[in-house]
Order: sequence, then structure tokens, then C-alpha cells
Amino acid sequence: MIESLGLALPWWGWVFLALGLIALVGVIGALFLPDWPTPDYQLGFEAEPGSDRFVDSAARFLNTPLLRGGSAELLQNGDRFYPAMLEAIRSAKDTVNFEVYIFESDATGREFIEAFKERAQAGVEVRLLLDWFGSIRLKRADSRGLRDAGVKLEFFRPPSLRNLVRMYRRTHRRAVVIDGMVAFTGGAAVSNKWQGDTRTPHQWRDSMTRVTGALVGGVQSAFAANWVYCCGELIGGPRFYPETKGAGRVCALSVVSSPSEAQQPIRLLFWLSFINAQRTLWITSSYFIPDRHLRKAVQARARAGVDVRILVPGNHTDALPVQYAGRSFYEELLAAGVRIFEFQASMMHAKTVVVDGRWSLVGSANMDERSMEINEENLLGIADTGFARSIVEGVEQDLARSKEIKLDTWRRRPPHHRVLEKLATLLIEQY
Repeated sequence: MIESLGLALPWWGWVFLALGLIALVGVIGALFLPDWPTPDYQLGFEAEPGSDRFVDSAARFLNTPLLRGGSAELLQNGDRFYPAMLEAIRSAKDTVNFEVYIFESDATGREFIEAFKERAQAGVEVRLLLDWFGSIRLKRADSRGLRDAGVKLEFFRPPSLRNLVRMYRRTHRRAVVIDGMVAFTGGAAVSNKWQGDTRTPHQWRDSMTRVTGALVGGVQSAFAANWVYCCGELIGGPRFYPETKGAGRVCALSVVSSPSEAQQPIRLLFWLSFINAQRTLWITSSYFIPDRHLRKAVQARARAGVDVRILVPGNHTDALPVQYAGRSFYEELLAAGVRIFEFQASMMHAKTVVVDGRWSLVGSANMDERSMEINEENLLGIADTGFARSIVEGVEQDLARSKEIKLDTWRRRPPHHRVLEKLATLLIEQY
């Protein structure tokens, strides 16, 4: 039969064919099949989230420094965070280190480009690190213009033979640091879609956090790790990490994540924060596909009487398969007492967690496998009641513009939705 199809091959041809099939199966497995199952997590310590004991224990477990002093301010939507970021850049006197996932050559992008060029021409060292895939809409002319002005521009993992096995591992970090003194992190990047204040469905809902003092070092480290990977320049010393005196109310830790199978610090910090919640656990996530560990944690807290609320995108989403995959877990979460809300006004892209009104998690990470296991991410855990209150107030406003999903209604959803949810879960590893 094989010979009749013209597939008669010498022995070495069959060897190469077999090797090709093995390679194909290996690539498909690496990209789309889940990792080897890990045992259920067991609580190693109990402490109220945001307490000194909790922050210290989490920092030691995750092998990350404890950051004391400084301030944290939540900036809601583009009308607040873009002016603050541009003002900081334009006032830079020594260095601008800027890393984001998405950067587009639209009106917003050009405003940042001009700010970078002006500072570089004024003698400020401007370093711009962009994910190659996320910045694919940055025009070549703009890249040339930035470099001609003196901006040090690098792209994370552009296409090349040496990157073939890593192409799907992107940098998703948001790490913006000015003069080593002020930093920004959160969910936004540089594109017109983040402009405005969710007044129309085209204005994405998002937030950035501006930090000062010791917390800046945590964001700077996120930038520095990828910068040395891309171009070999080490970002260190007092220019980039000025000494801080500990002034300020904030106690925090910073997780800079380059995930591997053995160590997934963002997943572990999420889990420790969730399972220790005593009163409230409010999660806002733009791409919500929680793994087994995180699902069990939020279900356990909801059954224990904790007010668990999850806010995710509604009909305005830029990733419909991701939404279907996340919805496949709604029923088990709702049955445990978790409350789920879908934002109706526009695309919900914020990434925040607030626990018991005093412990907050902000940064670039989504609640999905890609953020936990594949992407380069950065996250700040902040113990400060005032900062937590600002997140709670923002979520309360968002909930007023959201639709709550009820268990009885959800169980009556159309059968074809259930089919789409099951199909979407097949690609969870790549969302």
C-alpha cells in the first residue's frame, strides 16, 4: 500500500521520517499539553495577609527581598496613568528605563516616542525594551527615529534560529523606572486602546501603580534582568538603585518571574495570598483561567465564609477563546459560593488582587497558565491599607457596571456554549 502511494523509502529515509514525527509530537506536546501534574499545595504558614509576619514569611519563601518605605498610588485608566508616566519621562534627569509588552505607532505611541527622543537628545540615558511580538505594530521608521535620537532600543526575542525553541516565551512585564526614584507597573502598555476613562466601549479599563522609595528597586530589577539578557548591559549601582532611608508607610515584596517547571513564584504568591484570606478576597483579571491550585484555594475560602469576588471581561473582550476557557470553570466556582462579575462597559484589562482590605497584588501577571509558566512577568505585593482601599473603591465602581453571573442561570446556558468552553480549554497552555 505504501509503495503504491509512491512512499517507498530507503532505510535512512524512514529514520528521518520517524525523527520528524517524534519532533512534531514533541513540539505539539510542549506548546499545548499541560505540565506534569503537581501535588496539591499544603499551607506552610498561616498569617493575616498584609501583616508583617505574612509579608516576611512570603518574602523568605520566595527568596525575594523585603521592601520597606516609600509610597504606592493606584492610577485608574489612561486619563490618569498616561499623563503621570509622560510627566515623569519628560522630567527625567539621568535615566529612563522602559519595558512594556505592547507598543504601537499610533497617536499614543508617537507621544511617548517624542518624549523618549527629546530626553535622549538632552543627554538622558533612555533604554526602551519591547517584546518583539507585542510591538509588531511599531513602525520601522519609528524604531530608526528612536535609535537616531540616541535611544537604546532592544526587542525581546526577535525571530532568529537561536530563538526558535523560545519564540513562544514572551516578556509581558510592565517595568518603567525614572531616575531610579519613581516607577510604574500594572496592566497597561502603549496604545490608543488604553486612552480615556471607559467612557466608550473602545476605551479599555485598566490601572497602573506608581511607586517611590524602596519599591522602585523591585520594578528596576524586573527591567534589569531582561535588559542584560537582550544586550549584555548590567543595570546596577546607586544610579539605578539609590539608597532609601525607609521613610514611608509601605511594606512590600517584588516578584520577578521567568517561570520554569520547578519554580513558579507568581502562582505561589497568588496561592499564599488566597488561602490566607480571612474576610475578603477580590480578584480582577483580564484573562482568567485559574489552575487547579488557585481554583481550590478560592473555593475553600468561599466555603469558609470569605467574601470572594472575581471581576472579568464581559462581552467586550479581545480574546474570545480565553473567555470561553475561563467560563468552563464558572460552575464549580459559583457552586462553592464564589461571586463572579463580568464587566459590561468596555474591555476589562486590569490585574489586581486585594485581600482583607490590607494586602494587594499589582503588576503584569494574568490569572492564566501563560503568566504562571511561560511569560516573563513582574508583580508587587503591597501591604498598605490606604492603597488597598483605592483598589477596593475602584472595584466597587466597576461592579456597578458589571453583570453578576448566577449559578441557576449559568446552568441553563446554551449547549453550544458548553461545547465551545470544552474546546477552548484544549489550548489553555498558550493563552
